[in-house]
Amino acid sequence: MKPSHKSWEVAPLLTNMAEAPVSYCTPLSTSFPSTASYHTGWSILPEEVIRNIERALQNGKLLEVIPVTRAVMERVSRTPVSIAVTGDSGNGMSSFVNALRDIGHEEETSAPTGVVRTTQTRACYSSSLFPNVVLWDLPGMGATTQSFENYLDEMQFSQYDLFIIIASEQFSMNHVKLAKTLKGMGKRFYVVWTKLDRDLSTSVLSHTQTRKNIRENVQENLQWEGLRDPPIFLISNLDPLLHDFPKLRDTLQKDLSNIRYHAPLEALSQICENIVNDKVTDLKERIAKEHFQDFLDIRDVDDLREVLEAYRLCFGIDDQSLHQVAHCMGKMAIEYRAITKSQDLRSLCSRDWKLKIMTCLIMTIIPRLRSCASCLCRPITCCLRYMSRPVIRCIRRMTHRRILELIAEDTKTVLKKILEDSTIPA
Repeated sequence: MKPSHKSWEVAPLLTNMAEAPVSYCTPLSTSFPSTASYHTGWSILPEEVIRNIERALQNGKLLEVIPVTRAVMERVSRTPVSIAVTGDSGNGMSSFVNALRDIGHEEETSAPTGVVRTTQTRACYSSSLFPNVVLWDLPGMGATTQSFENYLDEMQFSQYDLFIIIASEQFSMNHVKLAKTLKGMGKRFYVVWTKLDRDLSTSVLSHTQTRKNIRENVQENLQWEGLRDPPIFLISNLDPLLHDFPKLRDTLQKDLSNIRYHAPLEALSQICENIVNDKVTDLKERIAKEHFQDFLDIRDVDDLREVLEAYRLCFGIDDQSLHQVAHCMGKMAIEYRAITKSQDLRSLCSRDWKLKIMTCLIMTIIPRLRSCASCLCRPITCCLRYMSRPVIRCIRRMTHRRILELIAEDTKTVLKKILEDSTIPA
């Protein structure tokens, strides 16, 4: 049996939505001409974005990365997210959809509710409280005659980003099967108990004990199948301001951001890391040839404080650059400086034993070799200098490479923060 598409045709379902039908593969804006998808399975970056980031990082201009990432994140923030509301028939799924949207059952755009089965085919709804979110009200299990497996196929479970399993009165084997299936699919889900008001009014136990018993019953049924600690919310569909409903809304807002931004952040972070790694590889080749002046504007290649500052400047994580980045992101400069380890040579050496040893060699052994050579007779001096030169050059190259590696790690850390700070709250 093919899935019903009637929900696309019902007039109230797409109110407040900018487009109809909803697209699950949203293209980039015209400022990024290359094709890309920003759905939650999104992993492709437009070539222009990659080129702009590469140019900025190669030139050590982290400030130029910000407008690129912001443009991407602004587009990502409008990605449609699909939430499926499912459970057993009669658990109040449609009432929950209305309560989550903060509208009454009598309103024209509300999901139909009633004591009999009112949802026979899946229907989608929107809400100004959750922009670019599609709420799918699915028929309850038992509303149709098909098997559990056919129910999953007909309701197109693979297309949804988040599931809300609705329960009331009892947490049945159907609920457990749903939860186990969703875990196997790698889908995030909540369990929402929708008729807490009825339970509290009919139970002889205290409200606290009643809530505790319901929560523990749900947890035990899930743990029996190896499912641990999904978010569980005990609410009343009749009052969206009481019990766990506010907590549910807050959790949902956070998860919407995670769903939208996780894949783009991972992709951008990987691109930035690859570009930084390529730059490190190129600079290591120059270090091996001792072409320091090609990329470092320094007077003494053995002055490690000067060397450190030169590499920080080369990658764009010197104090001035970090201050500019923080200002552009609307953050305090200390937030960006605090996540770096290379603020000065002493703190860097204290965190890295390899560099500490190399620094000791540079600052003690090499000057002593030079001092001893100057005190000896000319033939011995020439011989000692000739013999020590390869040692000095080897230590110098090793030290430069280590500083370069540590600076690169700091650069990646700063870039990750830039990406995270570029996201737009849901």
